[in-house]
Amino acid sequence: MDQLDKRILQVLQHQGKLQNNELAQQVGLSASPCLRRVKQLEDEGYIEKYVALLNPQKLNLGLTVFARIWLKGQDANTVNSFVEAIQDLQEVVECQLMAGDCDFFLRIVVADLDAYRRFQVEHLNKIISIQSVKTEIPLQRIKQTTALPL
Repeated sequence: MDQLDKRILQVLQHQGKLQNNELAQQVGLSASPCLRRVKQLEDEGYIEKYVALLNPQKLNLGLTVFARIWLKGQDANTVNSFVEAIQDLQEVVECQLMAGDCDFFLRIVVADLDAYRRFQVEHLNKIISIQSVKTEIPLQRIKQTTALPL
């Protein structure tokens, strides 16, 4: 990967819907070599997929909460049971296995506090491998990006 490839990735991280000719112009290439480079970046796995980033408020999903999860045990069956259960919960938009105090860290998106409470009671609390859930409610989003530092 050279600097030109990095520039292509930088532009696409912010403008994923950009037409190839516009991308080529922004990175200083002609259209054909630019298209070849993008295809190679896709084939090599640097570009995993293209998505649309949605406005959660417009979709009545204005509350993001973070939940720290402690499991009943660290054995493979307990961990795998939790991981399997979490996969089907659309409200969980991110799940990280943690080293440190808690076992997992979740980012959950719901309409409001009542919706989160229902989600916790009806879904999280029913996962048998969970010992404890601690919820963190952010007061203000300061920064959120999907762009990686290149």
